[in-house]
Amino acid sequence: MNRRAQQVASNIEQAVTSVLARGLSDPRIRGMVTVTKVEMTDDLLIARIRVSIMPEEHEALTMHGLRAATGHIRREAMKKIHLRSMPTFEFFVDEGLKNQRKIIELLNQAKNERPGWQMRDDAPEEAIEESGEGEMSS
Repeated sequence: MNRRAQQVASNIEQAVTSVLARGLSDPRIRGMVTVTKVEMTDDLLIARIRVSIMPEEHEALTMHGLRAATGHIRREAMKKIHLRSMPTFEFFVDEGLKNQRKIIELLNQAKNERPGWQMRDDAPEEAIEESGEGEMSS
């Protein structure tokens, strides 16, 4: 993304966050909706808006509501941002945060299952010998 596209993306992110913070009247939009990233095409015609929705069970219905309210959100953003032509908005669920959360849960689960677990560098020599990794093979 070039510098101008980054500036427009930042402005759109602020405007859309503001619109979502005030709330929308669509009953399908539930939970906490957070704009995590806005990506612009180089020609500034399309803004891909990535959102995080908490709790996850409301995700599908909320995305349906957001996509239906795209025109309203775009009009409200136009009042805050003065561009010659406002890009078309496309909403997507940000999978990155969801994946991050799953990895952290798995790491915590592994840590809880093995309370005596330590990093390899800190592991006592008996533990390395018991696992068979300390033996040299010929």
